Amino acid sequence: MISVYIDLAIGLVLAFLLLSLLVSGINEAFVRLFGIRSKFLWAYIRDTMDGGPQEGRSWIPVKVTDVFAKLPFSKDDPRPRHDPDPASPVVEPVPVDPTEVLDTEASTPPVDMTGRLYGRLQEIDHPTDARTSIANIPPERFSGAVMELVSAEEGGVDGLLIKLEAIGSPLAGHLRGVWEGAQRDMRKFRKGVEAWFDGEMQRLSTLYRRYVTWVVFALGLVLTLLFSMDALEYGKTLLRDNAYRAGVAAIAGGSEDGLSALKAKCAVDGAVEPYACVTESFSSPALVKIFDHAIVSLTIPPDGSGDPSFKWNGGAWWDRLISPGHWPGYLISVVALRFGASFWWDVLRRLTGIRSNRS
Repeated sequence: MISVYIDLAIGLVLAFLLLSLLVSGINEAFVRLFGIRSKFLWAYIRDTMDGGPQEGRSWIPVKVTDVFAKLPFSKDDPRPRHDPDPASPVVEPVPVDPTEVLDTEASTPPVDMTGRLYGRLQEIDHPTDARTSIANIPPERFSGAVMELVSAEEGGVDGLLIKLEAIGSPLAGHLRGVWEGAQRDMRKFRKGVEAWFDGEMQRLSTLYRRYVTWVVFALGLVLTLLFSMDALEYGKTLLRDNAYRAGVAAIAGGSEDGLSALKAKCAVDGAVEPYACVTESFSSPALVKIFDHAIVSLTIPPDGSGDPSFKWNGGAWWDRLISPGHWPGYLISVVALRFGASFWWDVLRRLTGIRSNRS
């Protein structure tokens, strides 16, 4: 009896793993296609270096809907334009006279500090059509770029800070705090800039993961409904069909007779590689049946003698979708997918270890 329930758990975890891998793959394709990581980084840089594109606005998304619309599709791309030429060996000072700005009480002069920063970082950029592809700036490289900007000013750090304050750059307050905290020591100042930027990147990563969680939730909901993955119904199928339950459990059972390629392709250095894992898993007819109620179902001959066949299940799929009895199972599937593929892979390894020990 214990073995039956362990096999049931393996079957459910394997189904959640495969769906989670599909969610991860689609999300990663979306992120790469629209350059979301790079846009997210440079949105923060623009907020820090230049302020918002308009007064009262921020480049960083402030609402969940902005994650789906603002970053991917907005015409205001925060990334600077890619420059294939090497960085200029001569760093020009910030083109503003702070005394004149303060005396005339004129409007803040437009100075693209983000573009000036990119000019010191473009060596780490990759070839691209129009916009930079830089999605990560090491703290040491950022502090080096700041020091290059400092070296161009006649007054050093103080000269740069005065100009940043004159143009209304939010970076002025951050750097002034670091400069005073370093007791105006250049070596401590550079280390302080590195520590400050590293902390900001950690905070930005946390914010990014928070937004990605909502994206993964939306993708998980869509895939659950498209595949009509009722976790409760699938669990009942595993319990009632001994042959099917044994077939699914054998694939991930951890024995020599199992599908060893599943483990080899689903975990690379502890991480999950979605495309190869899902492709390898779908070569088994038993695992294809996990998604037997999808809007388009796939059938693979058990003996592998024929070609896979596709079937349109639109009518039956819609009947299941509008049936209230399936929604508790859909809800369980959506919640399970929020844990991610790495979580379910770890659970699967633990369960297969228990099953191997018992057998």
